[in-house]
Amino acid sequence: MSAAERPFDLVLFDLDGTLIDSAPQLALAVNRMLVECGFAEVPEGLVRTWVGNGADKLVQRALANAGAKEDQFATARAAFGRHYQACLLEGLGMYDGVASTLARLDAAGYHLAVVTNKPSAFVAPILEALGIARHFALWLGGNCLPEKKPHPAPLLHACHELQVATERTLMVGDSENDVLAAKAAGMKVVGLTYGYNYGRPIADSDPDWVFEHFAGLDTLLPG
Repeated sequence: MSAAERPFDLVLFDLDGTLIDSAPQLALAVNRMLVECGFAEVPEGLVRTWVGNGADKLVQRALANAGAKEDQFATARAAFGRHYQACLLEGLGMYDGVASTLARLDAAGYHLAVVTNKPSAFVAPILEALGIARHFALWLGGNCLPEKKPHPAPLLHACHELQVATERTLMVGDSENDVLAAKAAGMKVVGLTYGYNYGRPIADSDPDWVFEHFAGLDTLLPG
């Protein structure tokens, strides 16, 4: 299939719960933060339900669950950042099919970008450590713009920077934030079932396509 016949030219990817399973590292950092602040540790499964809106929200949810006071946020947030930086790459891995699919899409001439709510300081080290940074023309962290997903601004910014129309762009993510942002931006969206999404089925958010495996993108994005 020629480039002119493809339905999309640009593919935007979420990071956590889409390309990587970062819950183990996030849970480790959250628990180290909680202990430092005088609270009990929590199960990784619970932390998974808190992921998706960026580090500030993750810390807020952890503190709310612990019954902490609001004035403890600044100290806890700093502790979380310190602990997450320390364990960022510990046991880090990609979901099945991610490496091969990204390599195929890159070789086929698709423009690829990462749009995540994760703070930008963590994004490049992760992509570099996994050996996939070279596939992406752009990556945006949650602090790169005034708004983050589910606001459409990061997605629209990526389209503007890479000079691709929204109707020629596909968003791929695992949470309602990704679906809402894509719909608000006027682009199609794939929902992946294996991610976090606050413990709710991604199909409930009504993405255009739902895939159980990352390699399902092969049906939408031919070479």
